[in-house]
Amino acid sequence: MITAYVRLEVRRTLRDVSFVVFGIGMPVLMYLLFTNLGGVDPEWRTASMVAMAAYGALGAALSTGTGVAEDKGSGWLRQLRVTPMTPRQVVTGRALTGSVIVLPAIAAVLAAGACVNGVRMDAWQWAAVALVLWLGALPFTLLGIGNGYRLTAQSTGMVNVGWSLALSILGGLWFPVEAFPGWLRSLSGLTPTRRFAELGQSLAAGAAPGAAAAAVVGVWALLFASYAVLSYRRSARTV
Repeated sequence: MITAYVRLEVRRTLRDVSFVVFGIGMPVLMYLLFTNLGGVDPEWRTASMVAMAAYGALGAALSTGTGVAEDKGSGWLRQLRVTPMTPRQVVTGRALTGSVIVLPAIAAVLAAGACVNGVRMDAWQWAAVALVLWLGALPFTLLGIGNGYRLTAQSTGMVNVGWSLALSILGGLWFPVEAFPGWLRSLSGLTPTRRFAELGQSLAAGAAPGAAAAAVVGVWALLFASYAVLSYRRSARTV
């Protein structure tokens, strides 16, 4: 049942032109723009590639929540409640959907790095970076789902954009954290986006991911998962 549900939601999302343009095309455009203005060293092009792939994954993951909110407004959520699926299964299905739709955004930015910017890594590094970014996007999918169940469709879109901007800037996905003042750099280390990108950047540099980064991402994943389940249960009393 969950497999059929995920297949349906993935097809619906990938048919959305706005998702293809803004969820996949925008991170690629921003990456190429940021790394081709003036002289940029190869290390920054690689680090920025991972950061912008993380940004693309973040936006795609959060967009899952917009679909949830639209389903709630259209009555689809009420239909799901009469099926044998439990709240955890519904949230899990949506989370799996988000995990699938982040892949095109990640792949597009990595492809731009390799084909346009000449980024070179070993085959295992490309695979490891893609895998870590894919798995690390789960907390943001859960955050988007929680917002979708708790808010209206219009509010969800606005809130998710706000989260995306805040987490991208604070997490150093657009600009290197080395340029931040000390207090902001410390705050950045607590954000899931900073640690999320750090995992991929470590692998791209040929180093093992840090345990602290993995721990921060894991804690945020648990918090956002609880938020998503609680939001779904709350929506059952209002929809």
